[in-house]
Amino acid sequence: MKARYRVASAMAGLAIMAITVPLHANDTDDNIESSFKKSFVYKTYLDKEHIKISSKDGVVTLTGDVSNESYKPIAQDTAEAISGVKSVDNRIEILGDRPAKSSDAWIKMQLQTALALHRNVDVGKTDIYVSSGIVTLKGEATSQAQKELTTEYARDINGVKDVNNGMTIVGAGRTLGEKIDDASITAQLKMTLMLHRSTSAIRTTVVTHNSVVTLSGKAKSAAEKDLVTKVVEDVRGVHSVVNNMTISN
Repeated sequence: MKARYRVASAMAGLAIMAITVPLHANDTDDNIESSFKKSFVYKTYLDKEHIKISSKDGVVTLTGDVSNESYKPIAQDTAEAISGVKSVDNRIEILGDRPAKSSDAWIKMQLQTALALHRNVDVGKTDIYVSSGIVTLKGEATSQAQKELTTEYARDINGVKDVNNGMTIVGAGRTLGEKIDDASITAQLKMTLMLHRSTSAIRTTVVTHNSVVTLSGKAKSAAEKDLVTKVVEDVRGVHSVVNNMTISN
């Protein structure tokens, strides 16, 4: 009787495990999919695109299409930074013809994306014109510092030969300090570092926790390390930066 009871108990235990383990996995997958759709990156950049996310045991698949080539990697970076994600299979397709690298259309698209990621400039009030690699900026800036920063970021985009900034200064602007989820901050940081030519070749690892960004990797000099910190500090949602990068010539 005891042996029969032990067998029955073991079978019952296995049955419970068979029920609870898939449910737990499904809960994790549901949280991953929900977190992606609630993320700042999704709501700000991807909501009007045609992207679908599915997760199975932490393995995420992204499908659909986007109108901007920058949206494909930022969607993947966001998904990868969500808790519980093991890997991401990015099957997103880019609609339409993609402008040739370093063409005027390509430069404009890169600059628009870069400005959108920074909080101390305003892409919504910045008109961008590109001709033969020369960028002309028009629109409104809230201060001379914002105008100069917009120029600085424009000069740091691959393919830009020169920048003419004709923006007018109109005074106080929007309130900064918006709360953004960690996954979106990490994704924006990776995109920003890639877009700026002064940081695109630097090997940098980014981790975000409660809006505090920790950087690791290698820089060639103290100046290069400081540059990464400066670029990262101005990304939307970043509260503070801990730069643990090592200097290696």
